[in-house]
Amino acid sequence: MTDKIGFKGFSNKTLKFFKDLEENNTRQWFEENRVIFEKNVMEPAQEFVMEMGERLKPLCPKIVAIPKTDKSIFRIYRDVRFSKDKTPYKTHLGIFLWEGPRKKLGNPGFYLQLDKSQILIAGGIYQLPNELVKPYRDAVSDSKRGTEVAKILKKITKNSSYKLGGSHYKRVPRGYDPDSPNAELLLHNGLYLYYEGAVPKEVYSSDFLDYALGVFKDIMPLHIWIRDNVSN
Repeated sequence: MTDKIGFKGFSNKTLKFFKDLEENNTRQWFEENRVIFEKNVMEPAQEFVMEMGERLKPLCPKIVAIPKTDKSIFRIYRDVRFSKDKTPYKTHLGIFLWEGPRKKLGNPGFYLQLDKSQILIAGGIYQLPNELVKPYRDAVSDSKRGTEVAKILKKITKNSSYKLGGSHYKRVPRGYDPDSPNAELLLHNGLYLYYEGAVPKEVYSSDFLDYALGVFKDIMPLHIWIRDNVSN
């Protein structure tokens, strides 16, 4: 009977693959190195998704963690249809675990990005789908729910490692009070917190699960607020 392999960390070969891809971003090079991609990027990414999903379940019972491309693991292929940059591949790994009834990115969730030298770990909702724009604005404008999210954001961002993202508009939308205590949040079309930094040593071992989960837990109150007040 074989032991379950489990997530043992990413490796120097993972980061080297992205460094080399950045320097050789062509279909020919990628196909010649597909085996390296599958073994050193996809396999540990799949293991990470499966194990992180299990760790998040006690906190987020309906967390979706599907270790497949176009599910919890983003495609490495870039969408170049409307871009001047026609390089075919992303030079980073993207992973997303979400909780909610809509398609993937229409829900709040937890994101991990890894490239040759940096990581980004985030939680929240990157861009509100159209059907959630009004529920979001109503929630942040509400005296009780708006006060709650403001306290959550203030508490988490006391740690200067965490940054708030999602601000988009220049003016408070029509129909909402520009003098609202949460007027700044009414300028958002997404609401998320993120940490960005150099690749830590934990990336190279199973300790990275605890490392990433620690960030996810720090951001968890925002995820829960969005899930319970906007997303359902």
